[in-house]
Amino acid sequence: MIGRKSRAAGEMFEKWISDSCDFYYDQNVACIEKTPEPMRPLKPYGDRRMGQYIACFVKQAQPDFKGTLCDGSCIIFDAKHTDHDRIQQNAITETQEQTFDRYEKMGAHCFVVVSIGMENFYRVPWKVWKTMKDRFGHKYMNEEELDPYRVTTKYCKILFLEGVELRDESR
Repeated sequence: MIGRKSRAAGEMFEKWISDSCDFYYDQNVACIEKTPEPMRPLKPYGDRRMGQYIACFVKQAQPDFKGTLCDGSCIIFDAKHTDHDRIQQNAITETQEQTFDRYEKMGAHCFVVVSIGMENFYRVPWKVWKTMKDRFGHKYMNEEELDPYRVTTKYCKILFLEGVELRDESR
């Protein structure tokens, strides 16, 4: 039952982020899309006309969202939800970590958007996330440590791009 509740909250969190991505697109700020999960259908489930299948993941997932900001720069981030009072560093998989490092090396905006209890939301830069142990002495962030990265919400939209610096186009 706890797992079901957590999954539902995670799905709602991703829905809010997707709605936020649509909002940013409508405002000509960014074009960001959910990264599809790499799955392979195994066999039909129920009525074939419904398009439902039993499937398995074929490899570890990439970060959840990728896109482009209005200045042409790349953005990539993952969404992590917890109902606890802290977020664990190992919530990011090794594959996601490698992807973040590769994109960061190319100058992309890389971060993890965190939900604590679907009430408090944070945009943690990748360079902070990957150095939790050095910065905080442990491999998690509690709400006090997350606080500098807090983002606001408005009408079920998480305003995760507030404060992201755009490139100076006059250069």
